[in-house]
Amino acid sequence: MRREFSNVWLLALVNAIAMSATPLMMLIGSIIGANLAPSQQWATLPIALMVVGTASGVIPAARGMAKLGRKLTFLLFIGLGIGTCLLAGRALALQDFSLFCLSSALLGFSNAALYQIRFAAMESVPSEKGPTAASIIMCAGIISAFLGPELALFGRELSSVEYRGSYWLAAACMATGGIIMLFYSPAPQRATQRAGDPRPPKEMLQNPTLLLAIASGAVGFVVMSFVMTATPISMHLHQGHSLEDTKWVIQTHIAAMFLPSLATVWLFRLISVRGLMIAGLACFGATIIIGLTDSSVMGYWGQLVMLGIGWNFLFVSGTTLLPMAHEPGEQYRAQALNDFVVFSCQAVASLSAGWAITVMNWESMLVLCAAPMFAMAVLLLRQHNRR
Repeated sequence: MRREFSNVWLLALVNAIAMSATPLMMLIGSIIGANLAPSQQWATLPIALMVVGTASGVIPAARGMAKLGRKLTFLLFIGLGIGTCLLAGRALALQDFSLFCLSSALLGFSNAALYQIRFAAMESVPSEKGPTAASIIMCAGIISAFLGPELALFGRELSSVEYRGSYWLAAACMATGGIIMLFYSPAPQRATQRAGDPRPPKEMLQNPTLLLAIASGAVGFVVMSFVMTATPISMHLHQGHSLEDTKWVIQTHIAAMFLPSLATVWLFRLISVRGLMIAGLACFGATIIIGLTDSSVMGYWGQLVMLGIGWNFLFVSGTTLLPMAHEPGEQYRAQALNDFVVFSCQAVASLSAGWAITVMNWESMLVLCAAPMFAMAVLLLRQHNRR
């Protein structure tokens, strides 16, 4: 048991360090985009393409893990991430928006494997300890939540080109994560192989539990990405709040995304997985209410904190429900299907955010978030009636 959880802690450390490039990009990606893009409407394109890259990388990452093993696949994708961060720095030196967008997409592609660290951690422990392992991995995000934005500002003047040094530091974090990954010992595959080939995705999706697991993650990411992607532009460029205040709000938001994982195992026992999904939707509702009434720094802080907590409840619930929603031997296909749908939906939300923040006000954007929330509530109600 000690060895099993030592693997979980090692993977959590890799996640905390290597994933710091993501919150770094979330803070400065749209600001850089606003400076380099030919039009303000394209300011959030780099962040959106990072999410598109993640959706594109999910299936290659899952197939690589099935054929090459988790460890080698993690290392290959981390290596890609290192080169990508250096490419982003080069794009800034050339003031090339297209090259910066390409580097953003490739960074998302490399993240596709790192997001599956949670599954590797859950496989390292007995199935009843899976939620605990997933929570530990999620908690590691607290470190990256603060590390990434700090690196973004620390590296801002590190080079003669603004923010180029930030991506150098991100590359160093990726390299450190890769070195730590060398000490990871993958868990042996459990004897749960299904006779014959795994079912096609269409047949798998006939399972209502799998649908609910995927919907929980998808709705969580859609609402979170739509609001968070546009926050730096709305807060810093439109409302005139300082970059330091914007950084603090983004940091606390990302911390709020992961900090509730300390209590999710207890919450599962108290209100069940589906109860936690309802709590996540309630937090999103609080985000909308605060945003409609307060545009101060503390108003943005309150919105983004509730947004992070709501995302955590929905994402962790979906992750925990997923292993119960497929047959033996289908784990890689189910994980790939889940992440592909989730990150594809996130990509659409991120792409829409840049257009939305240009053609409508902040309050209208928040009201739009009610649509996916309502769809999730209907699905939960149908699941309850079926049960």
